This record gives sequence, structure tokens and C-alpha cells, in this order.
Amino acid sequence: MSDPGYFPSGSSILRRVHDERAVGLFYGQRALMIGALDARNYVGTAEHTAERRRPFLRLVRTAKAFETIFFGTRQEADQVLDRVARLHRRVEGTLAEQTGPWPAGTPYSAFEPELMLWTMAVMADSAAYFYELLVGPLSDPEYDDYWSDYVRFAELFGMPVEAAPGSWGEFRAWFDARLAGPEMFLTEEATYVGCGVATAIPLPQRHRVAMPLHNLIMLGSLPERARQLYGIDWNRARQLSFALVTRALRIGRPLSPDFVARGYNTDSFEMVASTEQRLTAAGRPPLPELHA
Repeated sequence: MSDPGYFPSGSSILRRVHDERAVGLFYGQRALMIGALDARNYVGTAEHTAERRRPFLRLVRTAKAFETIFFGTRQEADQVLDRVARLHRRVEGTLAEQTGPWPAGTPYSAFEPELMLWTMAVMADSAAYFYELLVGPLSDPEYDDYWSDYVRFAELFGMPVEAAPGSWGEFRAWFDARLAGPEMFLTEEATYVGCGVATAIPLPQRHRVAMPLHNLIMLGSLPERARQLYGIDWNRARQLSFALVTRALRIGRPLSPDFVARGYNTDSFEMVASTEQRLTAAGRPPLPELHA
């Protein structure tokens, strides 16, 4: 009997959304930038990673793991989930100092339901955002099915289902309120790494010509609250350029074989990781301040 995975092609809305390679190439960076607005989330991850000096390698490994769960068989997904669970068991501690609204001693854990929900929420929000921006809208029932798929995704990592809002509408109300709330705060390192991961992707020279376009789309996609916290200058001219570019991409999508490609982004991810490795070995890391 064939193994269709946890998110079968043809029936899973999550699979349909992430099957769009354009979504896969954008959503992770946006999710990382918004996710870092919860200082517990950022500090907990940063303090317990072996790749703090290789942020793109860390992002690539995470993205490849997620795509295995989205697209792979259950056996392939379970192997990834077992590996991630072993890593997550080490992600536990307390904040060493006052960090925005969080006092020193505030606990964090990779298995804290609230933080698990936040980690999943920024992914679900970002993937849906880019699908609608670059591909097309989903219907209200499809959004509810999409949210149910994402709750299932988080359950695979150990999040209790009762920690999640019950529908897409409830999720949107919760997410928007939390993003506007007083708990959102960026550490200095999170600000630097978040902006760097979004706009300083290490690529071979022949691919760098597309970076201004990528950066416009990435920064334009952020909620206004996030841009304010990151100190990103955004004005009407940049907003107009963002609207024109993304509309052109969406309209021209059927004419671009590369843009309508589907499935794994492995080749693109590995290109980024290998370029980062070469630059770092040559003493020119993409985010040099991390090596100071």
C-alpha cells in the first residue's frame, strides 16, 4: 500500500499551498522575522543551536525538514520528527536578563504550548500570505481546512490541539491581536539576524541580480507592526513598487515555467547553504557581525 504522507496531494490544502515553490522560497524568511518578535522564541532558539554562526544553514535545514513533512511519506516525515524531537528536548531554559516585557528568569521551552502555537502560527500566516499574493485566494472553507492541516502539523511536533484557535477566523483574530500587543519585542541580535536573513541571502554572483526584487517583496510582505519594530523605512513609493511587482508576477505566473514550479525547493536551499559555507571559509560570512 502506498504511503501518501500526512498531507496527501489532492486533498490537503496545506500541501496545495506549500506545493507552490514560490511560496516555499519566501514564507520561511517572513516567518522567521515575525517569529523573532516573541523574544522567548528567538532567545530559546539562538541559545540552543549549534549553528548560531551559520544562520542560513540553520534556516535551510529547517526548511528541508518541513518540506519532508509536507511532501514526504509518513515514514520519511517520522524520521524527521524523531530527529527534531531529540533537538527540542534540549531547548529549555530561562531568560538571563530583562528582555523587553519579559523579566529575567522567564522560562522558555520548545514544548511550551504557547510558543509551539506561535512558531506554527507565523508559518501558517506567512505561507497563506504568499499564496494569496503570488498565486490566488482561497475560499473561506479552504482556509478552515488549511488551518486544520496546520494544527495537525503542529500536533506532529507535540503541540496539544486545544492550544490552537478552532478556525481560521479565530486564528486571524488571535494572531492580529497578539501582533499588535505589548509582548512583541526584538532583541538587538534578533533585529540584525532577522533583517540579514531576509535581505542578505548568500547566492552565487549570477543569481544576485534578483535580490533587489526579492528584498522588495520580502519587506513589503511584513505587517506594518513588524516593519516598525525592525526599524524598516517604508514609504508610499516603495509600497507602490511592491504592489506593481507582485501584481505583475501574479498575472504573468502562467507564462513563467520557473514561477509555477512545484514541490521541493531542495536545490535552491542547498545553493544558499553551500554559498554561505564558501563565503564563511573565505572570511566573508554573509552576516559578519556574528563572527566578531
